[in-house]
Amino acid sequence: MRNTRRTLLTAIAAVGALTAVAACGGGSDSSASGSGKTGGTYNFWDPYPQFDASSAWGKLVTKCGTDAGVKVKRTSMDTTDLGNKALLAAQQGNAPDVMLVDNPVVSTLVEAGILNKTSELGLDTSSIQKNILGAGVIDNASYGVPIGANTLALYYNKKILTAAHVDPASIKDWASLTAALKKVKSAGKKGITFSAINTEEGSFQFLPWFWGAGGELTKLDSAKGVAALSLWKQWVDAGYAPKDVLQNTQTTSWQEFATGDYAFSENGTWQLGNADKAGFAYGIVNIPGQNGGSAPVPTGGEFVTVPVQKDSSRYDVSKKIVTCLTNSTNLLATDTTLTYVAPTAEVQAQQVKQNPELKPWVGAVAAARGRTSDGLGTKYPTISQPLWTAVQNALSGGKSPQAALDSAQTAASKG
Repeated sequence: MRNTRRTLLTAIAAVGALTAVAACGGGSDSSASGSGKTGGTYNFWDPYPQFDASSAWGKLVTKCGTDAGVKVKRTSMDTTDLGNKALLAAQQGNAPDVMLVDNPVVSTLVEAGILNKTSELGLDTSSIQKNILGAGVIDNASYGVPIGANTLALYYNKKILTAAHVDPASIKDWASLTAALKKVKSAGKKGITFSAINTEEGSFQFLPWFWGAGGELTKLDSAKGVAALSLWKQWVDAGYAPKDVLQNTQTTSWQEFATGDYAFSENGTWQLGNADKAGFAYGIVNIPGQNGGSAPVPTGGEFVTVPVQKDSSRYDVSKKIVTCLTNSTNLLATDTTLTYVAPTAEVQAQQVKQNPELKPWVGAVAAARGRTSDGLGTKYPTISQPLWTAVQNALSGGKSPQAALDSAQTAASKG
């Protein structure tokens, strides 16, 4: 392989910075047993330790191996751990045959030279939604097949909005949302909860507002970016959002909403099951752009990838496993299990027919973009950290939104 040890170590550091925010959490030592022909064992790593061999996902992985004529040895671990171990395994020459990785990590693994192009493997990605595929496209080449996507929207408490005389259909832009929050507070209830913590989760949750103002990650200190940060600061200062957003993870933010005291929660597809258990009627609206329409939201979710192997004859079977995991029939069941929106229009339509609650999420995903898209690739972590730091500085009152983003842009430029 063409990678140097330094390249891999740099990549490992980048993976560590990309803490998973919207996905669940795979890997162990892998031995390249078997051959490229039928029979033998193929190693598969995923970030879903919550699903054991008896789960629908575990059974699908086993079946895909059986259908390909091999045994699949599945290993699951935390998302960040998986990315780090993948780089180390590649350095040692024993990377798994197939690997499911969080989408922002794909570019880091590509830079380290350990993933195969889908075109070279003969994998068809033509039916995949372009914005979902984008997180795995580097220099116009794709390096994996997305298994699904999740993203952010606004959950709302129907009882609170009714009592405050707020029609959720009226929320079409920032002004109408802020007006709704004012009514909610006047009615004696709490406004909106979100995560502004100083980790990737904070950046993930801020991006819809940043992008919704027309901001670009290559210019954090633009007037558009300042407008987005000023909006959040306005909400905190006015008491529409709690000061503890500075410490809130997406989980603790959700727990606040689940108390029934808040009108809105910015959160993800993965909370649908919890929403059904919350004990109150809820609805979902897309995060609005500053001047209307749905704001672009960041995509979460994983890509099925095929790491580089010394024995290239193994790729034929690996391709069969990937194709099995990502075909339309299996995607419907898998994305239902993972609470993901499917990456193809065909399966999305089946999902909405099966569960109408997913309709706004399909719309949100259609407006979504990858955090590492637009050619950012491995530059994203060097931008994201200054961005979440700016959010912290502004909301805490340490700096004005403009000064906070000025500092962020300076730090990102040095990254």
